[in-house]
Amino acid sequence: MQNDYILTLACPDTTGIVYHVSGFLFERGCNILDSQQFGDEATQLFFLRVHFSVPEGMGAEAVRAEFAPLAERFSMQWQIRDPHKRARVLLMVSKHGHCLNDLLFRAKSGQLPIDIPAVVSNHPDFALLSASYGVPFYHLPVAQGGKEQQERQVLQIAERENVDLVVLARYMQILSPEMCRALAGKAINIHHSFLPSFKGARPYYQAHERGVKLIGATAHYVTPDLDEGPIIEQDIARVDHSMSPETLTQVGRDVECLVLARAVRWHVEHRILLNGHKTIVFA
Repeated sequence: MQNDYILTLACPDTTGIVYHVSGFLFERGCNILDSQQFGDEATQLFFLRVHFSVPEGMGAEAVRAEFAPLAERFSMQWQIRDPHKRARVLLMVSKHGHCLNDLLFRAKSGQLPIDIPAVVSNHPDFALLSASYGVPFYHLPVAQGGKEQQERQVLQIAERENVDLVVLARYMQILSPEMCRALAGKAINIHHSFLPSFKGARPYYQAHERGVKLIGATAHYVTPDLDEGPIIEQDIARVDHSMSPETLTQVGRDVECLVLARAVRWHVEHRILLNGHKTIVFA
């Protein structure tokens, strides 16, 4: 099926939204393939994702033009996207390559519907790994006092490669507020979570010393507030006293890979809508 599109919208909650949207599609001979909705009582906002097909000869631009008056009537923030357009995803990494390798493999094997035009790192460690997948690797070290120039280079690569999403696949640098604003809603980060407040290096070793019983990971959108962006996905794994720090680290990294892959998939499939500091995920 190549004549289908995805409509996502958010607007003040009121009566008649679904009625008018479905009526709009029906009047134009469109067929609803899948629909998910949510009304948030706390924010009084309504969210909708509709996957629909259009009659032969009808294109997205025509649908967008005709939908605009209805969207204005309900004060909608909306998008109509082609689900067959593969997202171009820039990966950033430092010295831990498990998430990078996982995403490269999923893209190469067809498990993730994305193209990866480049890998950027502040270390040279994964140049050969990237080359093995045929992906250009850019070593952009962060010199003292040179973060602004390095981030400008990253954004230039993203613009040149028409990047739709930037994924911090264990990229251990804090992005500047200017970088965060440039990538607002288009950058995803992964980090360990569900631990007591273990900061600094080797968090899983700290967790082992404290005898934790749950470890996990959180994927979230990047904002100027460090590790406090809207959460997309989280997962956990149970651990016990018999596990070494190395085992905890491996289990934690496996969870990180799974959580990040889900977050990337949901983003590129247009299943995530922002709701203030939270997300609506139509998974």
